[in-house]
Amino acid sequence: MKILGIGSRLKHSEYGVGVVTNVTAKHYWVTFIENGLETIDIDSEFEVIEAVEGEVDTVSFYEVEKILKNLLQKWSDVSQIVPIADKWKGGKLVLEPGTPTQNKEVPIDIFFNKIIMVRDRLRVMEQKINSSNLDNSEKVELQQYITRCYGSLTTFNVLFKSTSDYFVGEKTK
Repeated sequence: MKILGIGSRLKHSEYGVGVVTNVTAKHYWVTFIENGLETIDIDSEFEVIEAVEGEVDTVSFYEVEKILKNLLQKWSDVSQIVPIADKWKGGKLVLEPGTPTQNKEVPIDIFFNKIIMVRDRLRVMEQKINSSNLDNSEKVELQQYITRCYGSLTTFNVLFKSTSDYFVGEKTK
């Protein structure tokens, strides 16, 4: 019996027409048009519509996951993991009011994650502006606002472990 490669097309009596998307020692992973992803035994009964040879394990799950992460980071507001400086780990932010009321304490990790989310959303906004149908002058004006936002956030650079993650505003001449 010859093993079908990834990309082979087959017709199964129960699931219909599908394409082999992965091959293991005992199973084919097949994406069926009407039934979605199913695993079937290699020796089960099905009709081969088109056999592809030599295409087993051409793309690893790791590679697919890596590509998907890159796409999500580029085109959504999914946050990348940015490490906090070691000296702040386990610390807390204490907000002390000017009136005799109770202080507010926030774990610094939570505060830091919120700062990262703001930065990531600014980056997504920047990408959306760049790919929009706005005039170039309007794009430049909006980019300047975003740069000023980054500049306002430079106070929080002290929290970052790596200087490559720092906020950078407008450079003075």
